[in-house]
Amino acid sequence: MDSTSSNDAVHKFDSVTLLMFMGLLVATILSIWIIKHFRLRFIHETGLSIIYGVIVGAAVTYLSKKGESYEGMEYEKLINQSDDSNLTEEALLRLLSYSNSTLREYTCKRKPDTVLGSKMVFNPEIFFYVLLPPIIFHAGYSMKRKHFFKNFGAIITFAFVGTLISTFTIGGIIYGVVEGLRPAVIKTGLDTRFTFQQCLWYGSIISATDPVTVLAIFHDLHVDVDLYALVFGESVLNDAVAITLANAIDEGDRGEESVGKVFGTIGMFLGIFIGSFVMGMVVGSVNALITKFTKIKEFPLLESTLLLLMSYTSYLIAEALSLSGIVSVLFCGIFQAHYTFNNLSDDSKKNTKQIFEMLNFISENFVFLYIGVSVFTRNFSATQLNPWFIVGAFLAMIISRAVNIYPLSFILNLGRKHKIPASVQHMMMFSGLRGAIAFALAIRKATEGTPQVQIFLTTTIILVMLTVIGCGALTLSMLRWLKIRVGVDDVAETQTLSTSSPVHVDATGNAEQPLPPADSKAERARMVKIWNQLDNAIFKPILTHYRVTLSENFPDNKCCGLLSRVLTTDEQLERASGHGNREDDDSDTDIIVDADELTLNHPQSPTHENHKNHII
Repeated sequence: MDSTSSNDAVHKFDSVTLLMFMGLLVATILSIWIIKHFRLRFIHETGLSIIYGVIVGAAVTYLSKKGESYEGMEYEKLINQSDDSNLTEEALLRLLSYSNSTLREYTCKRKPDTVLGSKMVFNPEIFFYVLLPPIIFHAGYSMKRKHFFKNFGAIITFAFVGTLISTFTIGGIIYGVVEGLRPAVIKTGLDTRFTFQQCLWYGSIISATDPVTVLAIFHDLHVDVDLYALVFGESVLNDAVAITLANAIDEGDRGEESVGKVFGTIGMFLGIFIGSFVMGMVVGSVNALITKFTKIKEFPLLESTLLLLMSYTSYLIAEALSLSGIVSVLFCGIFQAHYTFNNLSDDSKKNTKQIFEMLNFISENFVFLYIGVSVFTRNFSATQLNPWFIVGAFLAMIISRAVNIYPLSFILNLGRKHKIPASVQHMMMFSGLRGAIAFALAIRKATEGTPQVQIFLTTTIILVMLTVIGCGALTLSMLRWLKIRVGVDDVAETQTLSTSSPVHVDATGNAEQPLPPADSKAERARMVKIWNQLDNAIFKPILTHYRVTLSENFPDNKCCGLLSRVLTTDEQLERASGHGNREDDDSDTDIIVDADELTLNHPQSPTHENHKNHII
């Protein structure tokens, strides 16, 4: 096979592969329309994507022509030429480029494969540089920040402390299972040893929850806003924490294991997370200043493109500095929504929301399609399907979720007037699905080609499929059984919080009863209140066209007066003088909690006429 015909064949199969995935996406979109039109609840779009992927992967594997892949054939050809003195520099570079796990497996086993199936195995870096950034950014950019900050303390606790608990619980249980049952495992011919740090790394990636299926159903049914905020907020920050923790554990996986090494890994995790947070904040703030002090809003196309590129830049800078791009782009999305969004033209506000929602939809469904396709096209061997490890990981996943949710909820309720009801705790326990993040981390690690990481990948695929398809189908039944509120208008909910008492659902799911009247002195969410004051006094006047300037907030401070003259725009002065709209049109009422909504318990209301409150 000469070079030209080989390149043509590779190009042909690349086109067929992409065409196949495009067809799957089109079929998924049409199926989603049918599901939404007929209000089918027994299956969700993500589960459907996995099923479509499994069907196509099986068809490609068992119906298409068998033979060695073109990459493998060219690799072998170059190997045979390497003894000749005529090996060109270009050929040598191509030979060195073949270092991925697929070709290492090819050279070791010479395992026949389907030509098309070999082309459907993508480079794992595609997930981290193309597919995951839009998913994570959209999570931050579209977050219902009012309800997020209302439950900020609980969300932070579940995301940080809960993820650490889950990581060590899963890692410890899996290590105990594989070591405790090792004599029985050896008899079955599956003698793969795991270190505690390897199990801990796997515990960190499988702790990354991705309840996209459950959240979509929550959104369609308009469930209780606090439940939605807790599940969504925990999953968003949990993903960032899990990725950073996995990277820190992977970096620390050198030398002998010790207690000091564990604390060193935790310190590395904190450093990476804080550095990534600062990077996202800085890039988001820079873009806010650009949109504030330029007239780029006169060109909505340029304005929207700038926001897209700056957001992706935050990811690339963090990765280049060995930080976490996922954490950086998440907080960049939050800062862009909070500040930059206020400086955009009306067209760009609408366009950016639609663009990022579309990119998120395509990326998410592509990942789940690829998970389904991978079941067959990756040609897993029997040694990679370790039943002991899979069962241990499944049990550890359930136990770790329970150890995470229930004890932390109990501790949080000790200091909350508005308790987290038992029914909400049960739903949070149920919502711990595994998805795109866990799979992407596992498939990137699989490039190392060791037996352990291959077992990690196969186990992750199985757990993702079980949770996404199984839990997605049972979500509606769980909502009915737990009698969770649906049909809740989050705008009306927000407007009536100050005049209505929160609703409590007991552990048995009985009809809701109002909480006791509030104490005379309301309990304040102090951290949120402090942030709100700093935001309105300093950050919004600097980064947006906020109607209150720095000089108004600090009239006696000469330094602030000088900064105010430099950082205040004509539009701000117009609003401050009263000629513009002095309402909170730029205060992002959906983004931050207003001062009078920072109570965790509210006065009782005699009626709830304007409050939708349904039980499925």
